Amino acid sequence: MPTIIALDVSLSMSRSVLLPDSTEEYQRRHIAIHGINTFLDYLSANYKLEFVSLIAFSYLYEQLSTFTRDYSIIRTALTKVEAFSKTCIESALKGIKDVTSEEWSNTSCQVILITDGSLGVGVGSLKHSLETMNARKSVEEKFPLPFPFPCKLHIVCIANPNDPDVRSALPYYQKLINVGNQGGEIFLLDGAISFKSVEETFNRLAEKYYNPYCGTLLCGNFNCAVQLFPKPEPFIKQSNDEKVTYGVSDKIEIIGFLEIKDVGSPPTVARHLILPRSTKEKSDTKDKDAKNGKSEEEDDSQDDGKTPSFTVLLHGSLRVESMVAIARVCNDWYGMIYSWADSKKKSNLMLALFDPGQDSVPWLGPFDNLTSWKEYSADDEEKKSPFPVRPADKRSYAQSCVVWIKPSGLQSDIQKVLRHARKLPDKLHQFYKELNRTRRAALSFGFHSLLEALATMLDRECTLLPGSAHPNAALQLTHAANFLRSEQAFDEKQNVVPLLTNFASSSN
Repeated sequence: MPTIIALDVSLSMSRSVLLPDSTEEYQRRHIAIHGINTFLDYLSANYKLEFVSLIAFSYLYEQLSTFTRDYSIIRTALTKVEAFSKTCIESALKGIKDVTSEEWSNTSCQVILITDGSLGVGVGSLKHSLETMNARKSVEEKFPLPFPFPCKLHIVCIANPNDPDVRSALPYYQKLINVGNQGGEIFLLDGAISFKSVEETFNRLAEKYYNPYCGTLLCGNFNCAVQLFPKPEPFIKQSNDEKVTYGVSDKIEIIGFLEIKDVGSPPTVARHLILPRSTKEKSDTKDKDAKNGKSEEEDDSQDDGKTPSFTVLLHGSLRVESMVAIARVCNDWYGMIYSWADSKKKSNLMLALFDPGQDSVPWLGPFDNLTSWKEYSADDEEKKSPFPVRPADKRSYAQSCVVWIKPSGLQSDIQKVLRHARKLPDKLHQFYKELNRTRRAALSFGFHSLLEALATMLDRECTLLPGSAHPNAALQLTHAANFLRSEQAFDEKQNVVPLLTNFASSSN
């Protein structure tokens, strides 16, 4: 889930700030940059795989850093930020839309918009943009929200929360989040502007929306502390007249293994990278630095590399055996763990979450019905796969339905009826079966004039019968034509049945 940091660099962000414990003069822009660095420090320690991009905006926008996991690039770009003209949040939103759509398409992302509570003035101000967004007709002038991709919009206000300008701007910020319709939050400082209050605000944002998932992967007697990236979001499923919310529990239990060819490419709602998590408690870094001259992070990484991990065993086994592991992530929600390679030399252990429910993968059947291979087949030589599982219900698309999208389809069905009519009485049952099938389709489509046309064609076939034809053929054709002209022909529950005669029929 990439993150875009949008920093306001308008003139209002250049206003000086008097800090009680400092004699140096700082601007609001400097305070905001300090907050961004605090946020990047948190990501470096807890959310290292997050892609981050930096955008600076005033009346126009500029992407100072493309999406990267090397946060030092963003720190360097922050040192080169300059002040420009007035605030235009709409310009920032357009920039966010452009850079995200170009690189990530429909991927979920988060936006952190940092400003000072100024809405801007005149045309281009946030107030003017929100008031005129519904009156715009051309595509180029359309308001950028809501984004064409899932996106949470967070707004951090670098200003005193009791400032009247900030209080008047809050309703517009909230409306901006509501228009985005993907969630988000407004973050205000706790008290006056200071480095400490800004740090606390950005840490509060990071801990709420960038808190990593930490859980345990279980497989029989094996267990391993793992981390999922990106963090799994609650999944809301519409069930009848109510919405059911599912969440990934802190225990992911492997219930069995299947071959890749049996699983195929099932539909999934999310994919997550599985990473082993260190459970070693952090000790005092000062003693380590004094003795070994190494940082705690370097020591922990070396120790973790020497510690056996079940995820490494699982990853290698799945890749070599060409299998996947079926896992239960919570009650009535399942997924599959598999080895995924993004290059020839590098592969990762992934968790793909199915749609909640027992029958989310139809060809596997209900997950509760999966059992051991030995229980399925007592004969060791039997290698036939039990998949795909045939559904108990007969699907509508498996029925032999009538399709008259093109004239050729209708012509083919009528010719089939006439072909059986010319072979009466030998094809008596086939004739009435096809006649009833065509008649029901005509009634379903509202094509009532077809019944009269069929009756006319049957009368014509009756007159064209050769002298050597069986007498029963003429009687059956006349009977069918008369039925198609009767009122009973328009009743879908009624069928055209053969006429009972005294002739000995050799019909099949």
